[in-house]
Amino acid sequence: MGSIIGVDIGGTKIRLGVISKTKKVLKDVTIPTKIPVYPYLENEIQKLLAEFPNVIGIGIGTRGMVDYERGIILYEKELEGWEGTEVKSQLEAATKIRVEVNNDANCAALAEAKLGAGKAFDHVICLTIGTCLGGGFVFDGKVMNGAHGGAGEVGHLILYPHGLQCGCGRKGCSEQYVSGTAIRRLIAEKRVIDPVTNAFVTPQQLFRLAANGQRNAVEVRERFLTDLSFVISNLQAVLDIDCVVIGGGVSESANDWWDLLIEKVNPLKLQPLEIRRAIFGNESGMLGAALLVQD
Repeated sequence: MGSIIGVDIGGTKIRLGVISKTKKVLKDVTIPTKIPVYPYLENEIQKLLAEFPNVIGIGIGTRGMVDYERGIILYEKELEGWEGTEVKSQLEAATKIRVEVNNDANCAALAEAKLGAGKAFDHVICLTIGTCLGGGFVFDGKVMNGAHGGAGEVGHLILYPHGLQCGCGRKGCSEQYVSGTAIRRLIAEKRVIDPVTNAFVTPQQLFRLAANGQRNAVEVRERFLTDLSFVISNLQAVLDIDCVVIGGGVSESANDWWDLLIEKVNPLKLQPLEIRRAIFGNESGMLGAALLVQD
């Protein structure tokens, strides 16, 4: 069996990796995202194919909503011209090898569920807490895409009816309360200031201050962790999952809040539930994209 190219397309950068059949990363390239995305992406992939002629498939994880069967970008407003792109058919025609496309959070979840923190479990949700709140569901080793490619949009569960305005147009979505953006808003509201720079602290600094007992920082941390525990509890009630894996940029500060999160979730559990930290970090999207083709 030959190797696979895994691609993770974000708003500012694209990561491409050549992955061996034993999941070893043979080559790892990060390039800036450029508009229009498709011709640029095809050109970069052709460069890798020239260097690794034994590649048998290409897996692509991308921001936005994806028709995974046809490999078409259904919804994406940040990358101009990407919405509507028929990635699978165009790239298969250009390369003559198999191409699979899915949402980037789904790809990250697939990597964690099959190779990472959730590999011992059959019903896994991966929450990606970064600028926004993403999610991916992997049941029995397969990504759950939903009827329209929209399963896993955890950030748009309504957590507080009539709450804060969300970018999706509705009010009270969970990513307005559980995300790096939400933490920064709370930092500003509570006036959590770095005494040295006299500027608002970063989320990572916030959790360190809270661990040291700074009152305003503790209030922000408690609001964030309470809301996150509600999200986890609601997902368990609907899907009866056995493992939640938490990754994303906010999770990098988890040493300062992990035990407190577990304390908040425990009384809300309906069934046994493992909560684990993601293993792969920024590699997860690329690795999971490669797994789309292997499967």
